[in-house]
Amino acid sequence: MAREFGPVMGRRDLLRLGGYGLASAALLGMGAGLTGCAPSGGGSSTGTLTMLYFGDQKSATTLQNALQPKVKKIDKDLSLKVSAINGKDWNDFLAKVLTLIASGQAPDIVSVATEGLQLMVGKKLITPLDSYVTKDMSTLKSSYFNDIHPALIEAMMVDGHLYNMPDSFNAGSMFYNSDVLQKAGAPAPAAGWTMDEFHSTAEKISKLGGDILPFDWVVRLWGSWTSFLYANNGNLIEEGKYGGGDWLWSKAYEAGDKSIAGRQGGWKWGAPTANSDAAVEALQYVIDLQKAGYSPSPDVGGGGTLQGLFSSGRIGMTIGGGFWAGGLHNAGMKDGSFEVQAFPTWKSNKSLFGTGGYSIFESSKKKDAAWEVIKMMIEAETFDIMFPGNITTTGRKSLMTAERYASTGPKNWQVFYDQLDGSVPISAPSYYNALATSLNQRTTEAISSGNAKAALDAMQSDLEKVAKGS
Repeated sequence: MAREFGPVMGRRDLLRLGGYGLASAALLGMGAGLTGCAPSGGGSSTGTLTMLYFGDQKSATTLQNALQPKVKKIDKDLSLKVSAINGKDWNDFLAKVLTLIASGQAPDIVSVATEGLQLMVGKKLITPLDSYVTKDMSTLKSSYFNDIHPALIEAMMVDGHLYNMPDSFNAGSMFYNSDVLQKAGAPAPAAGWTMDEFHSTAEKISKLGGDILPFDWVVRLWGSWTSFLYANNGNLIEEGKYGGGDWLWSKAYEAGDKSIAGRQGGWKWGAPTANSDAAVEALQYVIDLQKAGYSPSPDVGGGGTLQGLFSSGRIGMTIGGGFWAGGLHNAGMKDGSFEVQAFPTWKSNKSLFGTGGYSIFESSKKKDAAWEVIKMMIEAETFDIMFPGNITTTGRKSLMTAERYASTGPKNWQVFYDQLDGSVPISAPSYYNALATSLNQRTTEAISSGNAKAALDAMQSDLEKVAKGS
């Protein structure tokens, strides 16, 4: 792969624009209410189901009102209250969930992303859904499993058990500003493009000068320099799989379905590999992009600033998931002004994804009722109530249509779902919070020092200590 960088661009102070928040919605139902609630058909009862929304209160109230009729179908005497909290990422969200639990407010239902699943399983906070799924398999097979990518299901399994019913995901793709590439005389990335072609595109954009930079990214586990690491056929943690899971794969999917070949009982994260050759090479590459003036110093955490730069035409390319479709549209980008392609191939075409769905807390005394609510929330017709405006990617194949993306773009929307083939979930062991904290700290050190190897050696030490303790 081409490694040579051209002359350093004259760096100018970039106007750091605030942007539309890209945090996807997350929900958790708290056990403060729902007294005596029965499953559908199990008799009437009264109570209040309280759900906590990861976002602003206005959106939470809108969701509450929209879901109310569906909740009434589960139990006519059940009411719904949705309250909001804010958080910058899943690390922040999970910390607040654990605080709720410590204060005695353990929920009945929790919306969990890949990042938090094994943390909650390891702490025995959520319960396996195997018996519920088996009981309702005859309807779930046709109405759910045959419409959901098995990679999302496997990502929510641990030691052969299914702990979560996913409804959404985001894979790390490459978004590009169409106007910027056109001005630079760079062709739109084609399917199967390589890191050489990514680098060549960056070089062309760099010649535009002014405040326009080729590429930007955010310091975090999902979709940062880690996307380059995955494409370089590496990972921060040794990849493996739990055995088991045949109880699901043999019943939920059709025999001979190639998409379930090799599926097992969930991802089993092994020893840390943060300072592998692949990791050092990937991080050093993005550091060298910055040194060459091809990229600004990245922010830590959310992507609001990055989105502002991208939508104003100051960034040519950046990493994003399907949630960027709605985010960029809401930020005012016109139809056709941005597009997406799968992440470029390096030593492999492996990329990362994160998925999210709903789990039941082990401490809940209303597990049957919680299961009925979860089945309602994963229905296809509920998706746009939960996630209006393409603020995340639907996990259902039947909902991935041109009509869905006609109002927001991009035209190459098929990339989002297709990229799941051959991809792996974001590294998320039971010590995810410590992993995320170490990555943020050590990446920041690497950017400051310019030395990826030293920073990742320190990260490896961090992770070995915490892995041993976990």
